Amino acid sequence: MGRTAQPAGLRLLTGRSEGRDSGGRPVHKGPAFRRLPPKAPTWLSREAAAEWRRVTPGLQRLDLLKEEDRAMLAAYCETWSVFVTATRDVTATGLTVQQVTTRPDGSTSEKTVANPSVAIARNAGRELRGFAAQFGLSPSTEQALSRGADDGDEDDNPFA
Repeated sequence: MGRTAQPAGLRLLTGRSEGRDSGGRPVHKGPAFRRLPPKAPTWLSREAAAEWRRVTPGLQRLDLLKEEDRAMLAAYCETWSVFVTATRDVTATGLTVQQVTTRPDGSTSEKTVANPSVAIARNAGRELRGFAAQFGLSPSTEQALSRGADDGDEDDNPFA
């Protein structure tokens, strides 16, 4: 499947020089979208709305948001909400739960099974990593952004 392409803005921030990415390749800026943050959908869950408010200021400062990102950002925030809900359930009820099965004759049996919230949290975590890569929200992207920051010492670096 391969790696997901980063937005031009992220590639330029982490690039070696003006207009080039970290590998020295020219970066084409792509279409000139208006860089205005999208408005949060009114239907976001409370946890998702809180995540929206948390991440949008930083993304806006980096010029990584546009109005057309609304659906992707909403999906990221709702996935975060699912992850939080499932993780809270695992914390409250444990990694395993008791499953009661009723047989046709009316008798019941009980067995210990994996808490379904464990799988839900795991799947949401995987989805979050994908969304985080799209918006530059992962620790590795943060490191790449800080390496690409202009500290004014480029002439002192013999490897640049």
